[in-house]
Amino acid sequence: MDLEQRVAELERRLAELERAVEETGAAAAPPPARPPEQRHPGEALWALNGLKEQLAGLGAVNGGVLFAGAVRTPAGLRYEWQYGLPTDTVMDGDWSAAAESFAALGQPVRLRLLREILGGRCTAAELTGLDGTGTTGQIYHHLRQLTAAGWLRTAVRGRYEVPVERVVPLLVMLTAAGR
Repeated sequence: MDLEQRVAELERRLAELERAVEETGAAAAPPPARPPEQRHPGEALWALNGLKEQLAGLGAVNGGVLFAGAVRTPAGLRYEWQYGLPTDTVMDGDWSAAAESFAALGQPVRLRLLREILGGRCTAAELTGLDGTGTTGQIYHHLRQLTAAGWLRTAVRGRYEVPVERVVPLLVMLTAAGR
C-alpha cells in the first residue's frame, strides 16, 4: 500500500470514528490495527508514525498525543479504546480541571480498590472484606471519592465498575507513573 492510499485509509477511519463519537456521545472503539504482517518491516514506531500521519492530515503542526489499549482484565472483560488530541488543545486546556481526577488516585487504598474491581471483586461487601483497606466507613469514603472523580460508577445491584472509557486511561497513567 503506497503512502497516498495509507493516508486516504487513515482519513476514512478517522471520519468513521468522529461520526461514531458524534452519534453516540461516547468514545468509539478503534478500528482494528493492521496485523503485524502488513506493517513495514522494522517499523518499530508504527503507532507513533500512524499518529503523525493523521495529525499531518489534520494540519496539527505542533503534534499531538494518543493513548490506546487492547486490554483483558483478570475478570476476563475486554476493552479496546483510544483517544488523542492535538498538542495545542492539551496545552491550551485548563490543567487545574485534572486535579480532582489525579487526587482521587493519590491514595494507595483507592488504587487497590480499582485493581480489585477490575479483577472481579465488585460489591462493597467483597471490598470491605479485604485486609489492609480500612474500616467499612473508610472503604465507602474511598468509593465515593473514586465515583465523584469518574473512576468508578455504580452498576446494577450495588456493584461497582470502572467505566469503559476509564480502563485504558487508568492503565496508561499507572504505566506512565512507573517510568
